[in-house]
Amino acid sequence: MIEAIGRYGAGLKPPSYYEMRVPLLQKELNYTNDLLKGHKESWVTHGCSIMSDAWTDRRRRSIINFMVNCSLGTMFVKSIDASSFVKSGDKIYDLLDKFVEKIGEQNVVQVITDNGSNYVLAGNIHLLNFLKF
Repeated sequence: MIEAIGRYGAGLKPPSYYEMRVPLLQKELNYTNDLLKGHKESWVTHGCSIMSDAWTDRRRRSIINFMVNCSLGTMFVKSIDASSFVKSGDKIYDLLDKFVEKIGEQNVVQVITDNGSNYVLAGNIHLLNFLKF
């Protein structure tokens, strides 16, 4: 990128604060949503796996990432700052349940989480709620 800017020369005008926040951000959002369309079609056709992973950042915040995996690959969908609540089995279940509903219960084949005890507890308490026969 720096080489391309250097080839353009000193006359390159950087985008304004507004351009970065509105039209350029919207353009990237549209591009990302277009990439996701093919994945969403695959979710309906072949099903998908929900994946979540909890970790702690350098500032000691607890973060939970939610991703969807299908035959086309894995897409990161959202991240939650979980620092403000206790990660009990019930709370983890609530987060996973909302995410499954967002993706579409009929599309989800399995839910994969890290092996924390609260995730195991959430799975044991509410497993039947995920299994709709």
